[in-house]
Amino acid sequence: MMMNETLTAVRGIQVGHATDHEAITGCTVVLCPPQTVGGVDQRGSAPGTRETDLLRPSRLVQHVNAIVLAGGSAYGLAAADGVMRYLEERSIGYPTPSGVVPIVPAAILYDLDIGRADRRPDAAMGYAACQAASEAPVPQGSLGAGTGAVVGRLMGIRNATKGGIGSAALQFGNGLVVAALVAVNALGDVVDEQGRIMAGVHQNGQFLGALNLLRTQQGTLLTNTVIGVVATNARLSKEEVNAVASAAHNGIAQAVRPSHTPFDGDTIFALATGQVETSLLAVSALAAEVTAAAIRNAVRYAESLGDVPAARELR
Repeated sequence: MMMNETLTAVRGIQVGHATDHEAITGCTVVLCPPQTVGGVDQRGSAPGTRETDLLRPSRLVQHVNAIVLAGGSAYGLAAADGVMRYLEERSIGYPTPSGVVPIVPAAILYDLDIGRADRRPDAAMGYAACQAASEAPVPQGSLGAGTGAVVGRLMGIRNATKGGIGSAALQFGNGLVVAALVAVNALGDVVDEQGRIMAGVHQNGQFLGALNLLRTQQGTLLTNTVIGVVATNARLSKEEVNAVASAAHNGIAQAVRPSHTPFDGDTIFALATGQVETSLLAVSALAAEVTAAAIRNAVRYAESLGDVPAARELR
């Protein structure tokens, strides 16, 4: 049997995609097992998020029920409404005297310049992603929240490379699992382990390098972002889970150059399901590694859509 090297390697985590290939957009839902502790770290100056304040260490609620990643810019936050309905129907959420309130943080990316700008992820798509969710290895590439993702818009959409959604996992003999799922819609280039450009601004089949363009003040800056989830089966406090989310941003910095710019809304959620005793140091170090691997997988698996070529075609 092939080892699961995606986010669902963390037992109890389920992932579902909903994809609109005609409009070139979609959403991805991560359903959490009971008592999953959640955290978040948002960087860059152009975020689009929902319920992130609730995940701060000082806030009342400790556990989350689902995470939503979506295209559609701020419109795509509506997908979380469908996820809340799905969970409410199953009596999953924070208990109150008048019924449960599902805890569903969300983040979006900008994909309105590819496909149809008038059709975005909505509540129906969020509900459909929940229905599709499973513990099977997560499909990667141009689907779900990564359907309309693009890397390197500095010279416009036609000189960009197709982004997508990618995942990676690390598993160890003591039972520890740390995994990531990332939708990659970066302003900067995605680079491999040796620092070579895998996806970014291209012209005549050659990558130009985002940093080169920025040094010469070329290009137009548009809205971009990298959004994702890091999950582990470690037993961590809310403060520690937020620290893991922060550490995962080091993985973005390793794989995207430049990252965390004023035109990015980079956001990473972290989840801990609490099955394995380990150190925060170990989980934090591994969080950066799997995040970088997931970003690279996103462009490796991406397919051409909307006249934006995949990285493998440019090679």
